[in-house]
Amino acid sequence: MPQENKRPWQTIRSLPTSEIAAAFQFPPPENCIAVWWGWCGPVTEKVIATDLDALHAMGFRSVLIEAGYDMAHPYLSNGWFQTIKLAAEHAKRRGMRVWVEDEGKYPSGFAGGKFTKERPDLSMQALLVAQTIKVTGGEKLTVGVSDAAVGAITANLDDQTSHLLPVDDGELRWTAPRGNWEVRIIEHQFKTSQTRSVNNPTRGKDETNSLCDYLNPEASKQFIAWTHEQYKKHIGSEFGRTFMGFMSDEPDFARMPWTARLPDEFIDRKGYDVRPWLAAFFAPQPNEQTQRVKADFWDVWSDMFREGFFGQIGRWCRDNGVEYIAHLNCEDRMPVCVRAEGDFFRQMREVHMPGIDTIWDQIWPGKVSDFPRLASSAAHLFGRPRAFSESFAAYKPIPNVEQARWIINYQLVRGINMFLIMYYACSVTTGEQQYPFFASPDFPALVSYANRACYLLSMGRPAAKIALYHPTTSIWLGDDDSNTSLLDIARKLSEQQRDFDFVDEYSLSSMLTLKNGTFTNLSGQNYCAVIIPSVTAISKAALDRLKSFAASGGSVIFLGRLPRLLVEKTFLHASAPDDVSWATCEPSGQFTPDVINALPRPDVVLSQPCPEVKYLHRKWKDADFYFLFNEGEQHLSLSVLLEGSGQAQLWDPASGTIEKAGSDPAADGMTEIHIDIPVHGSAFVVLAR
Repeated sequence: MPQENKRPWQTIRSLPTSEIAAAFQFPPPENCIAVWWGWCGPVTEKVIATDLDALHAMGFRSVLIEAGYDMAHPYLSNGWFQTIKLAAEHAKRRGMRVWVEDEGKYPSGFAGGKFTKERPDLSMQALLVAQTIKVTGGEKLTVGVSDAAVGAITANLDDQTSHLLPVDDGELRWTAPRGNWEVRIIEHQFKTSQTRSVNNPTRGKDETNSLCDYLNPEASKQFIAWTHEQYKKHIGSEFGRTFMGFMSDEPDFARMPWTARLPDEFIDRKGYDVRPWLAAFFAPQPNEQTQRVKADFWDVWSDMFREGFFGQIGRWCRDNGVEYIAHLNCEDRMPVCVRAEGDFFRQMREVHMPGIDTIWDQIWPGKVSDFPRLASSAAHLFGRPRAFSESFAAYKPIPNVEQARWIINYQLVRGINMFLIMYYACSVTTGEQQYPFFASPDFPALVSYANRACYLLSMGRPAAKIALYHPTTSIWLGDDDSNTSLLDIARKLSEQQRDFDFVDEYSLSSMLTLKNGTFTNLSGQNYCAVIIPSVTAISKAALDRLKSFAASGGSVIFLGRLPRLLVEKTFLHASAPDDVSWATCEPSGQFTPDVINALPRPDVVLSQPCPEVKYLHRKWKDADFYFLFNEGEQHLSLSVLLEGSGQAQLWDPASGTIEKAGSDPAADGMTEIHIDIPVHGSAFVVLAR
């Protein structure tokens, strides 16, 4: 049996209401939020004890330790690991839990600089423009190229057209036709994304300390040997008990990824050689064929990233009884995320607690930001009970306690149920700014509220009936409009109180179980409808599953442009899709009556239109649980129809109390309840059978 199945907080649990209520006032620490605890300066046993007492008094039951500057013991030294062990021992005495960021700052994967110093052969590699040469019409160019060159391309600076150039015997020869040209020579090189390292004397974010080669499993194994294995060795019996696990922070590629195995892997997976096309990827305006080959390239390296980095760490953590949590980079800007990470959902398949971060002001009143659903959807799809958010690190303006509560609720109602609250600097830190809300007398009440809310939102299984297809493959093809369409549909669903999950290509084509008009994910959640936004491409496997889903009674809705490419093994050889008359098609992308009729019956119906009210529905063993949040600026007094039956109860995470609420049975298995939700307020409703 995998270790994670012995960890109840990491499994989908269908508990009776009475058992959930018994732990509501004081939830288990494993289900509580955590504080990001930055270690800078000489962290001693006294400092550890002082800080843990202060954090415990605020209501925190978990900490995540981040290495900082000017520590008494260098990062990854024996003294560092001994200090972590000391922290775990002190946390145990206080009934607290410990997480560790798996890197000395970020992004994860450079082991504090060890790859640069000790294993440069396992360092990150990239494809890049190694040399540019300006050439005018009639000029003859002869230039030698290195063994690392993969090709060359010309770019017309006047009209942005481009042409591949042959490289023969290490030399490039070309006579420029009329016009102004730039010749670009493309090479693979050892080149890293920028890192911010505790071992960098400048404290800057630069390329001094190289990341490992994420696409090479041997590099990740070396990373684990320097980090995870050493924590296990030093921490001992509390590893997997008080010590909960590791977080990877923003592993990504700032350039086009490369590794020595990539050409052979590409041939094995796609059946053709990518090398003649590599230079064309750097054309100012790639043509259709090049975009298709580039999508194949993204498909291959995305999978190598999953297998080589996330898969290695995820399996190690599972086999050693700890959890692996991770978030990627720029989840709030998906085209940017796709360019740097390949495929959000593919990487999250290997992670035990998927995450996002909202460290700037991505989430703030007046903004629409549905990206937290990426993490919660991944958790739901892959049978993970929790999804986390790294929140608050560099917010401008700095939120006060009430604003922080709004930001937390905004994410809770989109499925986040664990938070890493940033940034608490240890008591000997100098030069680090502590967030003001930590000192507020109202802050402990917010921590208690978040602990209880996260506990409730971790129980049972999600109940959204709508799946919204995530167009990663279309973004690979340069179709950023597909993401715009996705976000527009997500906003409309939310504003009309229609709970949903994003669903990825892999899940749709193979992982979801199809039976009697429903797709069932690994959380046991059933989707009755699948919406496809405007897309360029879809896989044949996914389209075939959708057709079978529709034939068995499910609802498929194409909301926007229909796909023009049907992908089997390769994007390069993709064909035109088959007829989709078996689905509901609305080219305008609008929620017409036909579209609304094709959706499943809503499980929440408000007595008046309220776009500012968002909700989340989960199924407990003997109850339906609803969380409603008023994002707006008006006090709301509403009658609400909720799917389910039983005694209505109002659970208050602020106080930990439970009260009966007046309710009336309605037709078709619905219950009517009246609720008042103040400005930025929330309501937790349980229909207990």
